[in-house]
Amino acid sequence: QVQLVESGGGAVQVGGSLRLSCALPRNWMSGNQIGWYRQAPGKEREFVARVLESGVTVYSESVNGRFLISRDDTASTVSLQMDSLQVDDTGAYYCNIVPSLLGPRRAPEWGQGTQVYVYT
Repeated sequence: QVQLVESGGGAVQVGGSLRLSCALPRNWMSGNQIGWYRQAPGKEREFVARVLESGVTVYSESVNGRFLISRDDTASTVSLQMDSLQVDDTGAYYCNIVPSLLGPRRAPEWGQGTQVYVYT
């Protein structure tokens, strides 16, 4: 019954790249903003990037200029291209609907996430 499926994680050296993918139901994606979030060990989950229905993107300051989020509504997927990876990028990465008081809510539950480990 897992509806949010993240993949593409792995272990990479500092400066390397990874491309994450999030698969989700089409009706969850349609018309909604979709975001990527991450959680480092011992820390709370934090916002990384989001992409609007129009394709406009927003990034956290820590990843701005290094990450690129994109959506493919036909394939019902959202990608996160991560370049120039840093040790602080290490963590479990998750995708989800970006909620709004007047619009959509989060998905009923988070996915399992995909692990990213950046080493020196």
